[in-house]
Amino acid sequence: MTLDQAIVILVILFIILSLYFNWVGPGFTFTIGVIVLGIFGVLTPGEILSGFSNEQIAVIVILLIIGDTIRRSAMLDVVFGKYFRDNLSFRNYLLRMTTLVAGFSAFLNNTPLVAILMPNVHAWGKKNNISPSKLLIPLSFAAILGGCLTLIGTSTNLVVNGLVAEQDVFPGFKSLNIFDFTYVGLPMAVIGILYLVFFSKKILPDKKDVLEDFSRKQREYMVEVRVKSSSKLSGKSIEEAGLRNLPGLFLVEIRRNDITLPAVSPNTRILEEDVMYFAGETQTIAELVNEKNGLQLSQMGMYSKKEHTELLEVVVSYNSTLIGKIVRESNFRARFDAAIIAIHRNGEKISGKIGDVKLMAGDVLLLLAGDDFRNHYRETNEFYLISKVKEFNKPNVFNNYFLIGGTIAAILVAAFKLTSLFISLTILLSLIMILKINSPKNIARSIDFNLIIVIALALALGTAMIKTGVAAGLAHFTFGVLKPFGIIGIMAGVYLITTLLGALVTNKAAVALILPVALTLALEMGLDPRPFALLVAFAGAASFLTPIGYQTNLMVYGPGGYNFRDFLRIGAPLTVIYLVGTVLILVWQFGLHL
Repeated sequence: MTLDQAIVILVILFIILSLYFNWVGPGFTFTIGVIVLGIFGVLTPGEILSGFSNEQIAVIVILLIIGDTIRRSAMLDVVFGKYFRDNLSFRNYLLRMTTLVAGFSAFLNNTPLVAILMPNVHAWGKKNNISPSKLLIPLSFAAILGGCLTLIGTSTNLVVNGLVAEQDVFPGFKSLNIFDFTYVGLPMAVIGILYLVFFSKKILPDKKDVLEDFSRKQREYMVEVRVKSSSKLSGKSIEEAGLRNLPGLFLVEIRRNDITLPAVSPNTRILEEDVMYFAGETQTIAELVNEKNGLQLSQMGMYSKKEHTELLEVVVSYNSTLIGKIVRESNFRARFDAAIIAIHRNGEKISGKIGDVKLMAGDVLLLLAGDDFRNHYRETNEFYLISKVKEFNKPNVFNNYFLIGGTIAAILVAAFKLTSLFISLTILLSLIMILKINSPKNIARSIDFNLIIVIALALALGTAMIKTGVAAGLAHFTFGVLKPFGIIGIMAGVYLITTLLGALVTNKAAVALILPVALTLALEMGLDPRPFALLVAFAGAASFLTPIGYQTNLMVYGPGGYNFRDFLRIGAPLTVIYLVGTVLILVWQFGLHL
């Protein structure tokens, strides 16, 4: 063993241990490892930095920006809202939800998909008395299954493609195509979704609703709602309108033509221009802001027509000039571009019209804020921002159609090799900026810089493994151990090593460490390297064993009240199914044999 090989192996061990024990975080871990390789001359400065000029890195950045643009457009909220309107059984709902998520995840970043759908899934479960722990893991797994359908479905696939493109030792194999993943990804997505539909309810635990338990500890507000003249609730009783047992909201009273109707009965009829007073929590009030049944928060006014608003909580400071002023006389909208829609005063019940309430120090205000609020807030000490409850984006029909059509067109143009994926996505992004569908100031927020650093430096690590012969040594050892089991045994072994490593230290690191070995193994056996690249990509991306292996698993881990064992119970059988299916399909597709 040479000194360079020893250094590379020690760096690999450091990266595995650091990621597993979370010593310094993924980005810094790879930075330290690659710097060490540079100090000892294993890598030149050009080789270290070459990853940042890799085309796949640029593709990932553009996809992150386009994905965030789609999230901001509210297009997905509209689609999901219409798709899940009907009353559905658990299995029917799960089939619709997982199919839709998988379909979108094939072309969009799956993190915002899961973020958008989590509240919808949680609300459906609450309405149908089903614990979110029965639904949230299937949501994450569906995003993972869909991400394996195409090259752009997950950044893991793009990392693999970047590593392939970075190495110039495989003649005729420069990159993977967009739909090279579909031959395996589509049948495995169908099998995976059927597995989730038929086994999730039985295998997953029925746990306490963590989010509901949290919401009970939130501040309760008195909120004023007006029945619009066009409301479909007009003429219905309280019970018929579904306002009797709203989760998180209690109807306190109705005011009608200066007459107060306290202790409202279920049979009371709703009339146009009635003003209803609800006691509620922030999340349930947030749902009222977007209601389409003809109810409107009394203080919303022009904010109901704005394309972008935020629901925020602020607390009135003790030296504020707002103290002692009545809400309607405070000139709050003109000063701060925000409307006070509810007030919470600890230990005291607030009743009557919001506009007639006299503000006090320590009052917590629920605001519906426009785009200029943040600028005004930075220049004032009148109140302090506590939290952002929710963000609202009104769908723009032209923007939505353009984003859908543009994304499809960019993918098809690249798929038919009329131009590269990088060029087609760059043109789409340029048009998005020209048409002002997104603004330059939002671009930096859309990019996960830590992810970019990890991927770029992972490419450099792959170069070091091949350059020093470490990849060849590990490939030779792997071949010697697995050769008696034939080509199926060799591929199954590579898959299993990758997926177990990914479950412990994240899938990006796993594919960066294993792919050079797998490609060298294919070269030594005289086999087509493409199935081995695809094998490692599927093994890294299809991460079902632990919550730390994939970002969407981590997202549902807390809200679902899960533990590691819950992921293992439902994820282990799916991992075995995916392993067997992937290996058999690739062996058949490429006609592999030793």
